[in-house]
Amino acid sequence: MAYTATDVKNLRERTGAGMMDCKKALDETGGDFEAAVDALRAKGLAAVAKKSSRTAAEGLVGVAVSGTRGVAVEVNSETDFVAKNEQFQDFVRKTTEVALGAASDDVEALKGAAYPDGGTVADKLTSNVATIGENQQVRRMKTVSVSSGLVVPYMHNAAAPNLGKIGVLVALESEAGADVLEPLGKQMAMHIAAAFPLALTAEDLDAELIARERKIAAEKAAESGKPAEVQAKMVDGAVAKYAKENALLSQLFVMDNKTPVAQVVEAAGKAAGTKIVLKDYVRFQLGEGIEKAETDFAAEVAAAAGLN
Repeated sequence: MAYTATDVKNLRERTGAGMMDCKKALDETGGDFEAAVDALRAKGLAAVAKKSSRTAAEGLVGVAVSGTRGVAVEVNSETDFVAKNEQFQDFVRKTTEVALGAASDDVEALKGAAYPDGGTVADKLTSNVATIGENQQVRRMKTVSVSSGLVVPYMHNAAAPNLGKIGVLVALESEAGADVLEPLGKQMAMHIAAAFPLALTAEDLDAELIARERKIAAEKAAESGKPAEVQAKMVDGAVAKYAKENALLSQLFVMDNKTPVAQVVEAAGKAAGTKIVLKDYVRFQLGEGIEKAETDFAAEVAAAAGLN
């Protein structure tokens, strides 16, 4: 599998490893990007973030809440300039409000839904593309709800009310009042924005992610040269640590960096005299998972790696 200078650049940015190490990893894996990431991690050469937030995808994340129900929507544009456009912001805001009443998290169904100004969401999107002159896409949406309690929104790096770069929703199920749930929910949302959990609990983590971490841990353990039974314990310990650090309820609360989130919620419930359950959450970061567009830096990488 061939690879390009851009692949080397993206691997360097994704892992923090040296440029020549990235080129070597791509050579060894036949150009398989994800395999190269794993190879660098196994060798201890990568300082891999849980997910890269460095991406060229622009636009806005919108959040909307009505009591026990909330939704987050991401709409992408080509440039940050468009994200600051009032017409674009109005579209994201109104589309998010439409999504709040949707029956599912189906983006295509959302596009077909009635838009407040007439026509459908898709019609308005097409009109925006024509008038603004830049490609735009409704990328994703997610709804959370509770039978009783509150859904608390939070926007990090807000561009306007309920619009910004990182949108978070926290669903708290409880009989406690808003005076208790709102401040707790905001604290939880700020934690989620900063700590980037991958799932609510360890059991909810993607099985493929766990398998991948186990494979990486096994490669590292094998390099230790220790007995097989010791290696097995090393692998189990590494996987358990990964699960603990990436599941929201077992993460250490960022406010004190010592108390698991589950215990913070439990303590809040005891103080309020009624049980509080952190039932669900959403964390949408603008552009996460979208491959970064090529920049002029690719020329520098190509020259140094001998690919041009």
